Amino acid sequence: MKEREIDYLIDMLEAAKLIKIFSDGIEQDVFNQDLMRQSAVIRQLEIMGEAGNRISQETQVKLPQIPWRKIIGMRNHLIHEYDDIDLDIVWNTIENNLQNLMNEIEKIININN
Repeated sequence: MKEREIDYLIDMLEAAKLIKIFSDGIEQDVFNQDLMRQSAVIRQLEIMGEAGNRISQETQVKLPQIPWRKIIGMRNHLIHEYDDIDLDIVWNTIENNLQNLMNEIEKIININN
């Protein structure tokens, strides 16, 4: 794995940690009413997807535990379909996928440093 790709993984992890901070201790109904919090979370999801997109196809294939297509696809949807964002999907991602993704990225970073 190229050194710059480790940096992209670190970017993804840092964005995920920010999402956790922004969403910690609140329920979905609070999130759905808080435009500033939504904007902050969505921006970090975009960063995660952009950083993931910068990881080479070769490296993505070597790291199948990371759902690259879903991460990049979410980024593309948030950017290009900004007027059709489903907050239920965003919240579901935070609640059900983010921590596992963070754990996997941390393992990869630790192995490669």
